[in-house]
Parts: sequence; C-alpha cells; structure tokens
Amino acid sequence: MELTLVPVDKIQLALICLARVAGIFGSMPIFGSGQVPARAKTILALFMTALIFPAVESSLPQQDFRPLALGITVANEALLGIMLGFIARIIFTAVEFGGTIVGYQMGFAAANVYDPQNQRQVSLVSQFQNVFAILIFLALDVHHVFIRVMVDSYQLLPPGLLDLSGQAIPFIMELTGNMFELAVRFSAPILAVLLLSGLVLGVLSRVFPQLNVFMLSFPINIGMAFIIIGLIMDIVAGLLSREFSALPQRFNYILQALKGG
Repeated sequence: MELTLVPVDKIQLALICLARVAGIFGSMPIFGSGQVPARAKTILALFMTALIFPAVESSLPQQDFRPLALGITVANEALLGIMLGFIARIIFTAVEFGGTIVGYQMGFAAANVYDPQNQRQVSLVSQFQNVFAILIFLALDVHHVFIRVMVDSYQLLPPGLLDLSGQAIPFIMELTGNMFELAVRFSAPILAVLLLSGLVLGVLSRVFPQLNVFMLSFPINIGMAFIIIGLIMDIVAGLLSREFSALPQRFNYILQALKGG
C-alpha cells in the first residue's frame, strides 16, 4: 500500500511557481536589497508562493518533468523574475546616478555614506534622492504592482514559453539607455544653476584677482544646490510617479515579447 501525502507533480509545479516569485523578490527594489535578510526574503517568497499557487495552478504546465527539464524550467522562471525586477531597479539606478553627478558638482566628491540597499559607498545627495524615491515607491503602492504581476504573468506567459530571441532584450537595453536620460532630467535644474554659479565666480575671479574663488565656491555651490533641490522636489516626485506608473505597461510588453508575440 502506497501512501502519498503530496503528489510529486504538485511539488514540481510549486517549485516552478516559487522560482518566478523568488526571482521577482530577489531583484525588485527595496525588498530585493541587501538590507533585507536572506531568511526574510525566503520566508516572504514561500509565503507569497503559497498564496498565489492555487490561483495560477491551472496556468502551469501539467506534465511529469524529468530532472533536467525541471531544472531548465526553474532557471527560466527565475530569469524571468529577475528581468521583471530589473526593469523597476533601472529607475532607482537613474536616481542614484543623477544624485552622484549633482554631488560631485556641488563639492561632495569626497563625502560618501554607506548605502545598505546597494551595499556600497554612494554620495550624500545620491543617498538622499534614493531614500526619496523609496518613499514615493511605497506611497504609490508600487510594490502592489509586483504582487499583481506575479499572478497576471502566468496568464500572459505560462512557464516553458520563454523566448529571448524577440524584442525583450532590445527593450531592456532601450530602458537601460533611457536611464541616463532620466538621470539628466533629475539633475538638470541643479546642474544648470551650478554652471551659472561657476560662470559668475569665474567672472569675479577675473575682476577681483585677490578674491579666493576656490574657497568661496564651496559654500555658495552647496547652499544653492540645496535650495534648488528643495524647490524641485515636486518635479522629481512627478517624474518618479510617471516612471512608476509606466511599470505595468512595461511588464506587459516584456511578457508579450518573451512569449514571442
């Protein structure tokens, strides 16, 4: 008499579901950062898999997987989750890059702090803008978008249909290129004011040679930069809101492209 508590095919399907969910949680902003313990990520991924598995079980391939085929499918699902999380991380990378440029221009080149989210040294302005982006991310409930895409992605792209020969990779490359444009948008007003300040100080150095422009430029640039940062907070929040609002459309496009459609 054979006693089976959980069928093997159910375990395989749950493992496939877990791979996609774990890939998303491991790469999405905030929850996929280094400051979240690995044990917490694992528990969260298992808990979310247990919640969505009954809803997406009908979309999972109903077949008996061999070890090699199961491994390939799990790897594809993890890769898909990482790609979805990477699309959102590009926005935070643009924010950090723009803050780094501003920090260097305003005189904070040597003033760095440890960023626990990315586990490296970043400039003060970069860390400030990164925290601001996190607050906008949570205030707009963008993390709920990832929960919805975990369920909807199985309808748009069932496991086993990952096709990297279409427009998916060019689309990700295009988003990565747009990251630099987005970083310039975040930092352009501050850089323009700092450029104008440099021109004025340059003229003053020619008119008054005895003036120590180098020492005078630090407090002026830092003060003006902080004033402009405070004035453009609404503009930056609007840019971030627009980028975060576009994530569902981007997720839908990448899933259709990976399907080959």
